[in-house]
Amino acid sequence: MTASPPKRGFATRPGDPETWIKAADAPPAHAADAVIYSARLTIDVTPDQRARIKIAAFQSGITVADMLRELFAREFPESNGDAT
Repeated sequence: MTASPPKRGFATRPGDPETWIKAADAPPAHAADAVIYSARLTIDVTPDQRARIKIAAFQSGITVADMLRELFAREFPESNGDAT
């Protein structure tokens, strides 16, 4: 009798670090915008700040992510490499 291969679960991680790192390089297939916005940023905010951010986004008719991307683009414009 032959043994069945080990089953990989839905959320199993690759066993070795090289596979783990290389797996992150694969482009996400679930959304077209994911190709454009491929980095994730996590920050800690108070529950009150989170509520104000969500309300502001809702009142503007956009998502929190889109609102924050616009804010970051405005506050941190791309530079041409000059350190002036």
